[in-house]
Amino acid sequence: MAASGNLQGPAPVVWLLTDHKPGHENQLRGLGSRLQVLCGASLHWLDARHYPVSLWRALMGLPPVLDRSLPAPNLILAAGSSTHRLLLSLRRLKRCRTVVLMKPSFPLGWVDAAIIPQHDDVSPGARILLSDGVLNAITPLARLADKPEALVLIGGPSRHFEWNDNAVFDQVLQLMQQHPDWRWTLSGSRRTPTELSERLRSLAGPKVTVVDHRRTGPRWLAERLSQSRAVWVTPDSNSMVYEAVTSGVPTGLFELAPVPHSRIARGIANLVESGRAALWRDQSGVMNQASLLSPQLWEADRAAAWLIETVLKDVAA
Repeated sequence: MAASGNLQGPAPVVWLLTDHKPGHENQLRGLGSRLQVLCGASLHWLDARHYPVSLWRALMGLPPVLDRSLPAPNLILAAGSSTHRLLLSLRRLKRCRTVVLMKPSFPLGWVDAAIIPQHDDVSPGARILLSDGVLNAITPLARLADKPEALVLIGGPSRHFEWNDNAVFDQVLQLMQQHPDWRWTLSGSRRTPTELSERLRSLAGPKVTVVDHRRTGPRWLAERLSQSRAVWVTPDSNSMVYEAVTSGVPTGLFELAPVPHSRIARGIANLVESGRAALWRDQSGVMNQASLLSPQLWEADRAAAWLIETVLKDVAA
């Protein structure tokens, strides 16, 4: 199969190194799917837990014994610090490039490229792409849902915002009271305090569906966003905020005080300044939005295009 885009020759083989943490898999899934679309890449997942690597083998670039059925890679992507030893052990494979999807604890010169959120304060470089937030697997919607349905996504205590159960619950309740004609879907996360989860479940009714996050599949959020005309997220939930914004659904942020000097909080503030998300006080603007928000944010697509142009092009040459 010939690759599309700017690549010549066979489509690239991409290995995705995962630690099976949902957030890290989400980054890999989003970037991998765009590489499939843009250059016909074939994707192969490797669970880093199945390939333990000693520190000295990582430092020397000596790979462990791998599954022989795996095709030789042209590109290796790793998300999560527990995948880094495996990534480093594979960096000497011929005609292959290695990419880390975060600010690593090892020198960036040990891999061929890095995709790092801007809030990590890394200086830009020829082989460093600074992304607006973390990558995700959400695809921007072509149009906004017609029916008045809203999605509420609740996080929990974090280092970046001052969490308050009562404040979050009161805001959720106020939203539903001020917009009684809307249908609501509420979901928490693994960080949501048990007491708050129970209070949210008490809101279930004819127009309110409360979903246990442990019973949602990998496509649940994308499907719910496609059916929503508005989404409200607690700002501590960095990944969920960027997923909501990427979808294009009008996105509002519940009011929680940011922790001073938090890089994550600063990144969320930048989303508001750019018009991609709205504060609690702009509630009417979110609920009365008639079209998709702009400008569009689709960092997985931008990152895939960048990898094709700056990293894979060298392998294909």
